[in-house]
Amino acid sequence: MKILKYLFFLVLLIIIGSAIYFGTKDGTYNIQDSMVIKAPPEVVFNKVNDYKSWEKWGPWKKEDSTITFTYAEKTSGEGVSYSWDGNMRGSMTTTKVIPNKEIEQDLTLKTPAGERHPKVYWNFEEVDGGTKVTWGMKGEHTLIDKAYYSLSGMDFEKQMHSMNKVGLEGIADEVAEAMKEYSINVDGVTQYGGGYYMYTTSVAKMDELDKKTKPMMNLVIDFITKNNLNMAGKPFTIFNEMDKANNTVIFSTCVPVKEKVITPEGSPVVCGFMDPVSAVKTTLKGNYEHLPEAYNKGRQYIEKNALQIDPNGKKFEVYTTNPEETPNPANWLTEVYIPIISTQNLPKKEYK
Repeated sequence: MKILKYLFFLVLLIIIGSAIYFGTKDGTYNIQDSMVIKAPPEVVFNKVNDYKSWEKWGPWKKEDSTITFTYAEKTSGEGVSYSWDGNMRGSMTTTKVIPNKEIEQDLTLKTPAGERHPKVYWNFEEVDGGTKVTWGMKGEHTLIDKAYYSLSGMDFEKQMHSMNKVGLEGIADEVAEAMKEYSINVDGVTQYGGGYYMYTTSVAKMDELDKKTKPMMNLVIDFITKNNLNMAGKPFTIFNEMDKANNTVIFSTCVPVKEKVITPEGSPVVCGFMDPVSAVKTTLKGNYEHLPEAYNKGRQYIEKNALQIDPNGKKFEVYTTNPEETPNPANWLTEVYIPIISTQNLPKKEYK
């Protein structure tokens, strides 16, 4: 009997001693990882802000193929939540959102030893080459957790860093694929209304065209703003003359205005006029790098429908979205117009 009492007190002392030992160990943690993703902050932020996307880029499915997700009707923004069930159950609620800057979330993990409630946070910082994304989680281990990690040899922080790395790489892949999406639709024969426009003209190598277009377009828009002129439509580019032998193009960046504007002598921005023109219109939704394909499809339409390109006409592009306001190239809209010799045999719509 005395031996049993001795053993009981020995076990009790071990339990008390272990509790004191593990209780004095610091259980707080703040684990974070960062990665620069080649995309604007808004594009990366939107991917993280929407819980529906987490199933695609998250590392959880790879670790637990049985996991299932449950979403509310709204899946992005402050106050939204989602839950999951599998080898471990849990839920997450977004508590704070600063668009394109920060996200804070409350995480609930339902473990055999009870619920855990760490805090999750995200930071998005615009840097050269894209967006620096920081994904972190902070909280405090319970006494049971501290004992388990110590006795089992499990490296909690190492596992979290590994999970974060896989998740961030998944976001980068998802964003890259989303930005590559594009579509081209040949709208057919249309009548572009024409009218007055302010413009500036330059010459460039074909591979330098994109680089030169933006500052030229900004020059025209600044002129319009400083002189209190009213824009009458979306900006566009006219391709005046192409020299295939030297791979150069003379082009004008233009902004429509309501009436004729007299500019002072020597002004880099002047006023022009476009007559109404019959053209085959093709719409590109996506990055400008797909414009050559849009032109090819427009020319294929012309050939298929026995139309004739106007040899005196000048091809032009209308930019219906502003890249600075629409960061994801997959959502850029560009209208491509190839002038044709007018025909009465096909219906026309008027666009401007």
